[in-house]
Amino acid sequence: MKTQTVNCPTCRKAVPWNEASTFKPFCSERCKLIDLGEWASEKHAIAGEKAHPAEDDQLFEH
Repeated sequence: MKTQTVNCPTCRKAVPWNEASTFKPFCSERCKLIDLGEWASEKHAIAGEKAHPAEDDQLFEH
């Protein structure tokens, strides 16, 4: 049976989808951390409106 592969979301390298691939879908911890940093810096975002914009704004007014 052929092992399925996916492309690493960060560097696009082929990653086997099996238990040996510790960081799947990423090829390495480095690529995983790069992706996390992009979410933290808001380079990545899920489209849509804020669920409670007025409440969110009040949190940062203090």
